[in-house]
Amino acid sequence: MEEQPTGTTSLFPAFVQHPPPQILPSGSDNSASASGKWLSNSSFTIDPSVINDAVSKYNLPYDEEEEEEEDKVEEVHKSKLPPQYERVPSSPSDGNPSSDEERRMKNRRKKKRRKKEEPGASYAYAATLSSSSRKQGVSKWASSTSNEKNYYFDSRGDRDNLAFGCIYRMDVARYKLYSSKKVSEQKYFRWNKRVGRLEGDNDIDALDTNLRSGGRYWSAKYAAIERHKNLKRLQIHAPSNGARNVVADYIPLLDEISDSGPVSNVAVVEESWEDKVLRKTKDFNKTTRERPQDESAWLAFAEFQDKVASMQPHKGARLQTLEKKISILEKATELNPDSEDLLLSLMKAYQSRDSIDVLIRRWEKILTFNSGSYTLWKQFLRVVQGEFSRFKVSELRKMYANAIQALAGACIKQHRQADPSGNATPVNPATVQLELGLVDVFIALCRLEWQAGYQELATALFQAEIEYSLFPPLVHSEHSKRRLFEHFWSSNGARIGEDGAIGWSSWLEKEEEERQRLLHEEASNVVEEGGWTGWFEPLSKTNEIEMPESTTEGDAVVEELDDGSDAKDAEEKDDIESLLKALGIDAASEGDIKIQDTKTWTKWSEAEMARDFDHWRPLRGNSDGVSRDDATADAEDDEQLLSIVLYEDVSDYLFSLNSEEARFSLASQFIDFYEGRIPQWTCTNSSSWVEKTLSLESLSYSLLEGLSKVHDVLNGKLSNPASISLEILLNNSDDSNMRSNMMKFLRNAILLCLKAFPQNYILEEAALVAEELSNTRMNSTSCSVTPCRALAKTLLKNNRQDLLLCGVYAQREAFFGNIDLSRKVFDMALSSIEGLPLDVRPNASLLYFWYAEVELANNPSESSDCSSRAMHILSCLGSGTRYSPFKCQLSSVQQLKARQGFKERVKMLSSTWARGMVDDHSAALVCCAALFEELTTGLTSALEILEHSFTMVLPERRRHSRQLEFLFNYYVGMLYKHHDELRVSKIWKALVKGLQIYPFSPHIHNALVEISFLYTSPNKLRWTFDEHCRKTQSVVTWLYALSFEMSIGGSHHRIRGLFERALENDKLHNSVILWRCFIEYERSVTCNASAAKRVFFRAIHACPWSKKLWLDGFLKLDSVLTVKELSDLQEVMREKELNLRTDIYEILLQDDMDT
Repeated sequence: MEEQPTGTTSLFPAFVQHPPPQILPSGSDNSASASGKWLSNSSFTIDPSVINDAVSKYNLPYDEEEEEEEDKVEEVHKSKLPPQYERVPSSPSDGNPSSDEERRMKNRRKKKRRKKEEPGASYAYAATLSSSSRKQGVSKWASSTSNEKNYYFDSRGDRDNLAFGCIYRMDVARYKLYSSKKVSEQKYFRWNKRVGRLEGDNDIDALDTNLRSGGRYWSAKYAAIERHKNLKRLQIHAPSNGARNVVADYIPLLDEISDSGPVSNVAVVEESWEDKVLRKTKDFNKTTRERPQDESAWLAFAEFQDKVASMQPHKGARLQTLEKKISILEKATELNPDSEDLLLSLMKAYQSRDSIDVLIRRWEKILTFNSGSYTLWKQFLRVVQGEFSRFKVSELRKMYANAIQALAGACIKQHRQADPSGNATPVNPATVQLELGLVDVFIALCRLEWQAGYQELATALFQAEIEYSLFPPLVHSEHSKRRLFEHFWSSNGARIGEDGAIGWSSWLEKEEEERQRLLHEEASNVVEEGGWTGWFEPLSKTNEIEMPESTTEGDAVVEELDDGSDAKDAEEKDDIESLLKALGIDAASEGDIKIQDTKTWTKWSEAEMARDFDHWRPLRGNSDGVSRDDATADAEDDEQLLSIVLYEDVSDYLFSLNSEEARFSLASQFIDFYEGRIPQWTCTNSSSWVEKTLSLESLSYSLLEGLSKVHDVLNGKLSNPASISLEILLNNSDDSNMRSNMMKFLRNAILLCLKAFPQNYILEEAALVAEELSNTRMNSTSCSVTPCRALAKTLLKNNRQDLLLCGVYAQREAFFGNIDLSRKVFDMALSSIEGLPLDVRPNASLLYFWYAEVELANNPSESSDCSSRAMHILSCLGSGTRYSPFKCQLSSVQQLKARQGFKERVKMLSSTWARGMVDDHSAALVCCAALFEELTTGLTSALEILEHSFTMVLPERRRHSRQLEFLFNYYVGMLYKHHDELRVSKIWKALVKGLQIYPFSPHIHNALVEISFLYTSPNKLRWTFDEHCRKTQSVVTWLYALSFEMSIGGSHHRIRGLFERALENDKLHNSVILWRCFIEYERSVTCNASAAKRVFFRAIHACPWSKKLWLDGFLKLDSVLTVKELSDLQEVMREKELNLRTDIYEILLQDDMDT
């Protein structure tokens, strides 16, 4: 009985089971009816001749040997199966016993006949996925109708993938490792045919034993084979052209090789890992021998040794590879002794092998010959500071002093070589970079002192250096300059930040005037009296001689008072000792202190934090600025002595700065150090910004603002109860009184710095904001009167030609809602431009841009009035006409004239930007042109102007320019503002490119997270963050990745993995803010106190200088840390010389008094 073909319904026609073609009727009716079952789309039709032609090109003859071979394999397979028994027939009349055997033979002959009649069917993709391998109702993937298309798109998808959460395992392609023994001949192809039928026709459970034991390509067996060093792989080697690899200062214009050239010269080689190591080593040896001055070749050779070590399972072999890497780098540094990259790589290799003592000796030897390299000094100080076993504050101070003195000497040497006369300021870029590096080292020292608990010393260092560098007198000798500064520091003169401070040079002039006046008065008195009047005694000596005579009558009273005070001191001492004995504490032996409860240590840490908030300004030896009553005066004498900073404490860290860039960097970082809200003062790729982010203990204002905005956007739309922000995690509990006093201190300091940097709008805005924050408790914007109005009017009264100060003040008025007054100030400033000197007029572009931005920001309902005002303001700048207040809308002629003017002015910037001369006003001009096009023509023209401006500078200059980063941030802001009108791919491409150029920019990270949340899946953002975290060592990227996961309520394993991966990095391992976030996350979010304790001990080992990190253990882990452990922690803090202001006796006495 022959089987009748059944009509099988399938979504794709390639899988319909048809009978052989020769038995089909050739009538037109049948063909028409058959074609009616197919879909009309051409993608659902198939021509069998196409498949036959595609298969016939392989010339695969089918012979009887293959049939016999397959029959033997099938018989062997059946013999391995367990025996099967058939049921005994009920009666002989049920059937013929031989009928079953005949039926099986008939089916076998039919199968062989079908194979002969359908050549290539076993090779076709349709046969590899039969309906028996899938459950009923699951559709199959499409088969291609063209032999050139080797990929497919699942446009509709399988609904069962959603039901079961994964792809059906038989739809996943199978891969086998390539073997060179099966490259050619027909046996390899026939073997693949048989394996293909076995793998596709049945499920994994129906496969034979050998195939099932082999596993898929990700199985352990194939993974072990992949990792085996003897496995040979195909390697495609292009011919190396030595001329192209020569290091040069230019890019040679060589003729490109023809298309046929590379193809003919490409060599396909089969090699194992050992063969590859030998080949690469040979190539590196040849390259370094031919070009010994090529630093990149040496670094690549050393990096290749790390890959070799990763493939070696034994520790001894890895150590041998490390020794080889060190010998390579030693040879490289011998040939290139001035290469900082090679020296850093060599010291990193030494760090993996040598002990810390040997490593420091090697560092000292290298720094002896490279004392003028700020990069090497920074890395050396970072290594020493992060070494727990050797860390001590006093030792680290000595190393910082050596670094500052060495770099200062190098700066003086370069300055004298560039300008022997010593009159002109240096213009050498190398000198500027060296001075900027010196400022960064000094800021790192101040940050170390502050984080170790010596806030007064850090503040005194800033005061001393700013006075010494920004306000020096006209003294040519460095020795005379230091002697005069010692006199200033030891006197009663007000220092920067204090009330009444006028600057060191002005104080000296005033002191000299006062001395000359006294001399003149004394001379006039001598002339008036005439003659000799006897020996003259100084006033101080006269008082000293006359004092005993005037007090002889009161000696008894003084003695009585002295006896009374001594008796009082003895009574107080007895009282303290009796109280300590009552508490069971022996004052003679401090080691016998026994604290019974961890709450005592919690109170101690709280008192320590409170005193750190109060004591951050240094006291003067005879300071009257601190008001104390008599009862507490004696108790605070010792603490005040520690708060007094003498000249000897700061003299080793003083240096002179000659470049304007370094002096401004010092002033800007000083404001940023004390959390002043200063506009962007440097590029985020600069070493100053990177060092700042690496040394954060808490979130700065710029980071906190961006992270809070991201959290509000994510939490507001998701409303996830498990959401948490980094701000809450860190729990910044700074004292508001301290912040208010600090803002007053900053306000005074910035106003004094404006004498050194006149008409600097960045410092002026920082001064006005500091004035606001000192009067409004940091974050209040609901004041009826602008808090900085009085200060702004005072500054404008002193300099009425400062247009940018007018613009800054008008922006602050608009910020507090006084838009009418803001417009009045802007109109007054722009109307007075024509009467100002010519050197002030180019500053007008910033003023126009600020005014237009204020008008658009004050446009909540998108009214046409504000847009018309902004267009009028920008048209006056573009057309070059005299500014007049807004009266009516622009005409088309005025718009055309302004557009043409902007085009010409932007075109004129190309030559100056190509030379690297990019300033704030030219960047503002480009922003004005783009904004005008956005308001008049549309978004496309505005984006074209901004994108064209990026092409006018070289990529490396764009990466290190603050103005170009501001321009790119404006470009990103415009994309985000009109994200509804643009394709997501365009916005995403711009953001990813910006993240590559500025990986430390919070603005770009903020826009990336918001756009990703609106248009993409969370996994895409995770992939982006993971990719950039591998490429760059950016704390900002890790903080935004963590904030995103916490805001959406991500998995604990994912967040913990992010923390661990971040802290595995060499640089990020010493990031205090990451450790603090990790501890608090384990404690408060995952509620795993034991894990938080483990993280805490790892943290203090990596960052032993951070007092705030140590106190986190006392404040947050008192439930898991024992009294003994807390006592030991305090002892270690004393050994590391952290500044502890509170004695445990005070807490014990206070507890006793309370009880």
